[in-house]
Amino acid sequence: MGMPKYDRLLHILNLLRSRRNLNAARLAQECGVTERSIYRDILSLSEANVPIYFDRGYKLASDNFLPPLNFDFEEYTSLKLALESSPLARADRYTNVLKRIRGKVDAGLSQSVRQQRQTAVQTTHIEIPVSQSEQNAQRYYRLIEMAIVDSRCIELHYQSITSGETERRVEPYFIVFRARAFYFVAYCRLRKEFRTFRIDRILGMTLSEERFSPRRDVNPRDYFEGSWEVYSGEPVEVVIEFTGSAARVVQSGRHHLSEVVETLGPDHVRYRVTVNGLEEIKRWILGFGDEARVVSPEELRGELLTIGEYLAATYRPAEGRKP
Repeated sequence: MGMPKYDRLLHILNLLRSRRNLNAARLAQECGVTERSIYRDILSLSEANVPIYFDRGYKLASDNFLPPLNFDFEEYTSLKLALESSPLARADRYTNVLKRIRGKVDAGLSQSVRQQRQTAVQTTHIEIPVSQSEQNAQRYYRLIEMAIVDSRCIELHYQSITSGETERRVEPYFIVFRARAFYFVAYCRLRKEFRTFRIDRILGMTLSEERFSPRRDVNPRDYFEGSWEVYSGEPVEVVIEFTGSAARVVQSGRHHLSEVVETLGPDHVRYRVTVNGLEEIKRWILGFGDEARVVSPEELRGELLTIGEYLAATYRPAEGRKP
């Protein structure tokens, strides 16, 4: 018999809430699956906004993300669709544990949700084949785990977006999932500062025998505070006015912890946020086209003007052609 991924993810959440310093190998042993399956499970949980990070073992940043068990049918099916998978091998020793987990979830359903569940069409998440780069990332992930636990340096061959290929020795601190990818934060001996490295951009990696003394003031809860997604920089306040459908998008959900949204009129809002660095929020703003107008800072307005001039010159119709 196989264990649905939905049940296994609930089991992993309970393990993380009740035990400390569980790595991928131990979670795989507890769940009766391979480490590769555990890495996929961590990815699925992270994509569902479960705040998991690795710091000498997997941990939950907070339990506040868990929805109340009396959720409605849409919430229940959304969670199920996000986490459910095709059956994988199940360890018999966990049969009763999984039954208890399912019982706790089902106990919180209202009668109307239970009735809807009985008549709803069942859906299944389909496993996607893993590419070679993803396989490499999973292998490097395991090495980074080991380095973090043992406080060992890493010899890193890395493909940087800005610097190209580089060789560097780094001191790894923790692994996080942000902006749809896995990253690890490390002190870079080459740049002499803390850097965030995307795991699937690693071209090669070896563990060094050298050990380092970790700083106690560097942790995943504080490191990304103020960042839009991944990048860091000096804090800066950004004010944007959104209109039309962009205003409705901004009002429909939360995009940053520091944001303040002020309604100016029908489909017209002023958005105020303080972020570390402008690069990532600039890309977000560009996605709204002419329905977003930056009020401040002037630096960001100037960068967008430069982009706009480039686009106008690049896509200007050729002479004699209609636009």
